[in-house]
Amino acid sequence: MTGTDSDGAGGAGRGTDGNERTFAALPPAQGRAFAQTWWGRAWLKALEDTALDLGQLKKGRKQARDGAVGAVSVRPGRITAVVRDRDGTAHRSDVLLQQLSTEEWDRFLDMVVERAGHIAALLDRDMPPHLVEEAASAGVELLPGIGDLEPECACDAWDLCLHTAALCYQVARLLDEDPFVLLLMRGRGERQLLDELQVRSARAARTRRGEDAGEGSGSGSGDEAGDGAAGIRADEAFAARDILPPLPPPPPVPQEPGLPPSLDTEAAPPPGIDADALEFLAADAAGRALRLLVDALSAGHERQPLDRELTPGQDAVRLAASCGDPLIAVRLAEGTGRQRAELDLAVEAWRHGGAAALAVLEEEWQPEPEALARAKADLAGAWEDGERPQVRAGVAGRWTVVGADVQLRYGRDGRWWPYRKVRGRWGAAGPSAADPASALAGVGAGA
Repeated sequence: MTGTDSDGAGGAGRGTDGNERTFAALPPAQGRAFAQTWWGRAWLKALEDTALDLGQLKKGRKQARDGAVGAVSVRPGRITAVVRDRDGTAHRSDVLLQQLSTEEWDRFLDMVVERAGHIAALLDRDMPPHLVEEAASAGVELLPGIGDLEPECACDAWDLCLHTAALCYQVARLLDEDPFVLLLMRGRGERQLLDELQVRSARAARTRRGEDAGEGSGSGSGDEAGDGAAGIRADEAFAARDILPPLPPPPPVPQEPGLPPSLDTEAAPPPGIDADALEFLAADAAGRALRLLVDALSAGHERQPLDRELTPGQDAVRLAASCGDPLIAVRLAEGTGRQRAELDLAVEAWRHGGAAALAVLEEEWQPEPEALARAKADLAGAWEDGERPQVRAGVAGRWTVVGADVQLRYGRDGRWWPYRKVRGRWGAAGPSAADPASALAGVGAGA
C-alpha cells in the first residue's frame, strides 16, 4: 500500500484543511479476510448492518476480491475510487462519512493528550479499543455506526450498489494498515493531528507546572502556535518529545557493495601490515554488510535464526569459499594449519551447507544411543523393499555404500549428508537431506 499526502487550499471535494491521500490499487485479496484488525472489522460491520440488499453486498465483496477497485482517494468526509464491472465498464463511486465538528475534535485531542498511551498507540498505527471507548464516552464517535455510510455512484443506484460496496471492502484493507485513514475521513489529516497534539502537549506541560496558560510571551516561550521568532522553552519541547512525525522510508538498497578504501599509496605500509590482505578483508566486510542489510529489510526477518559466531578456522573457510584467488587460498590454508587439498575439501563442504556441513566434514562424533537408533530407523525405512543399497557401518555416524565410493554421514542436526571419495579423500558431494535415500539420490549412487 502506498499513500501520498497533498496539502492545499480549496479544491472540489476536499475538506477545509486540504488534506488528501491517494492509495494505489491493491492486488486481489484471494484467500484472505478483508479486515484483520478490530477497527477494520467495525468498519465492515457498519457497512453490512446498513445494507438493504445483501445480494449487492455479496457482489461488491466479489468485485473487491477480484481487484476491480482502482486507486482510492481519501478526503475529509469522502472516499472515492473507480470500480470496474466484469465487462470493463468504469464507475466513479463515492462513500460519504460525517466529519467531526470542531468541538468534537477538541474533546478527542484533549482526551488523547491526557494519556501518553493513546499518543503512543496512534504513532504506532494502532487504535486500541479503550481509546475508541473513551472517545465515545466523551461524545466522539470515531467508528461509523448504522446508517453513517452514505453511498454515491455513477451507476445511479439510489442505495448501496456493488460498486460502492466494493469500495468499502477495499477501504477496510487500508484501515488495517493505518487508522489515520479513518481519522482523515472524520476530518483531520495525520500531519495536522500530530501538530495539534504537540501544541496541546506543551500546553498541558505548562499547566502541570502551575503556570498560566497564556504567559511566556516575555520569557521566550512563544505563543501556542509558535511564531517562529521566539521559539519555545526546552522543557516544553521535551514534554512533547513523543509527538514525532513518521519516519521517512528507508533509502533503496544498493545493487552491489561499496568500494573499500584503496591502500595503494606511495608510502610503504608499517611493519607487520599487509595492505593486500587488508583490502581483501575490507571488501569482504562490505559484501557481508550488504547481505545483512538485505536480510534485515526482507519480510519475516525477525523469525530467521541469527547466524552463529564463526571460529577463526570456520571464517577462513568462508573467506576461501567467497574468493577465487588461489594466492589468498594458499595463505588461508597456511594460516589455519591446513594443507591446500584439505582447504579445498572444506570449501566444497561449506558451499553445500555452511558451518553445519563443515562440522560434518571435520568433526568426528559418536551419536548417543538415542540418536543412533533414529539413524538406523531412517536407514531401515528410507527405501522400498529390494531398493535399499548395502551399507557398511563405520565410526562417527558414517555408513559407506558397499561397492561404491559413496558414503552417508549423519549430522548432529539429524540430517544426512552425502559424501564421495575422490583421489583417496572423502569430500562432501551435495546438500543435506532429511532422509538417507534423498541424500544418496543427490550424488547418483547406483548401488
